Amino acid sequence: MTGQLTTGIATLCHEIVTRVSSDAGQQVRQISNRLHDPLRVAIAGRLKAGKSTLVNAMIGRRVAPTAAGECTRVVTRFRYGPADRIDVVTRDGERHSLPLDDDGMVPARLGVPATRIAYVDVALTSDRLRDLTVVDTPGLASTDTAGSARAEAAVGIDDDSADEVAAAEAVVYVFTQAVRADDVRALEAFHTASARLATSPINAIGVLGKVDTLVGGAGDPWPVAEPLARQQAGLLLRTVGDVVPVAGLLAETTTAGRLTGTDRDALAALAALPADDLRILLLSADLFRTRPAPLGPDQRERLLIRLDLYGIGYACALLAAEPRLGTGELVRRLCAASGLDRLTATVDQTFRWRSDAIKAGWALTRLERLASFDPQSRPVIRDAVEQALRDPAYHRLRLLDAAQRAATGAVTLPPDWEQELIRLATSDDPRWILRLPEADAGQLASAAVLAAGRWRAYAVDGAGPAQARLAHVAHRGFQLLAQEVRQCRT
Repeated sequence: MTGQLTTGIATLCHEIVTRVSSDAGQQVRQISNRLHDPLRVAIAGRLKAGKSTLVNAMIGRRVAPTAAGECTRVVTRFRYGPADRIDVVTRDGERHSLPLDDDGMVPARLGVPATRIAYVDVALTSDRLRDLTVVDTPGLASTDTAGSARAEAAVGIDDDSADEVAAAEAVVYVFTQAVRADDVRALEAFHTASARLATSPINAIGVLGKVDTLVGGAGDPWPVAEPLARQQAGLLLRTVGDVVPVAGLLAETTTAGRLTGTDRDALAALAALPADDLRILLLSADLFRTRPAPLGPDQRERLLIRLDLYGIGYACALLAAEPRLGTGELVRRLCAASGLDRLTATVDQTFRWRSDAIKAGWALTRLERLASFDPQSRPVIRDAVEQALRDPAYHRLRLLDAAQRAATGAVTLPPDWEQELIRLATSDDPRWILRLPEADAGQLASAAVLAAGRWRAYAVDGAGPAQARLAHVAHRGFQLLAQEVRQCRT
């Protein structure tokens, strides 16, 4: 998965790999290979927040264990592979292969003490992983200090595991109910323990998980979930770019193919009950298990495990309205009701375009670090990097850095200016950047020139030193945007 910037850096690596020392050449190859990997997203959240359930939904297979065990205490990477395979990677670099268990999941016991494990590498044949690698992190605990030792203890990420997490281009934080003070502290601990992963609203989103538990029984949670997600987004304004509500269990069941034709028939039998009987049945899990109904105890428990009361109630409503609804269409509608489609779209829109710049910036940083530690290769590497940065296309890296500084509050800008800078850094759509959805190319070019002038004026009159540096970056960005629009026009 490469874009214009990463392609350029990969070409740079190819050109210099034979001109540097053998040790440096090996690292240059590793950097180049990493540029071709899919988008990597780390999933973080408190214990029992539903992280692993969300991972399974994103992968499209129930493979990540959701019950506490050895594998939930270590970093686990899920990536595409030609065959299903599990490798436990220890801190000394050894790999210990394991099969999936009888249920097709990562086994609860890994055969290696958790203290020796750097991460677990899981290759799967899931098509969803062809352009997405998911990194499941240990559940966060709260912490009262930003000290690295406490942070590592709370997060469960040591230096070896942090390398795997820090390679992610983006982060999804999973919350339940309301954001508490210790949730925020736990996130700060995650930042500390994985400091090499520069998280900000530019490359992080939140998920309000388990929304189906927000109201009692089979009640509709969405009138509560939507405003609660907006409230969380406001509380975490400097941490995540958005908060998306998701019914994780419903998403996992429908994407992992866990709802069968037999389940559909059982739901249809429930849907045929008198409305008052069904309503009472769905008031609580205990009533669902014990009240008279045309299902045996095993089938009832199976539906609860896969759908919970909200999913059962929603499925019954669909089947009551359309008794001939087939299993495939029922699954599709239940998936739509889970909110997963919105999360997938948000990940795609929020991260994929930016990942080209994020990866390129990561690679350049690694190359510059390599040059500082290898005097023999230093001139070759630095000359190549300097030559690459002369390309105007790489100004996007400076824009992304400026936007991150503004979005995290490291540099304070007026709210409207901050949002304009973030749009410029995170999109290639001039109509969206300039908020002119109906404008033609000429109008867009003129608006970009005016925006460049505004930022230039702000930089020289009214901005402090830190704000001025960001303003100069934005000024140049709008100049380049105007040039691009004119070129497209001709």
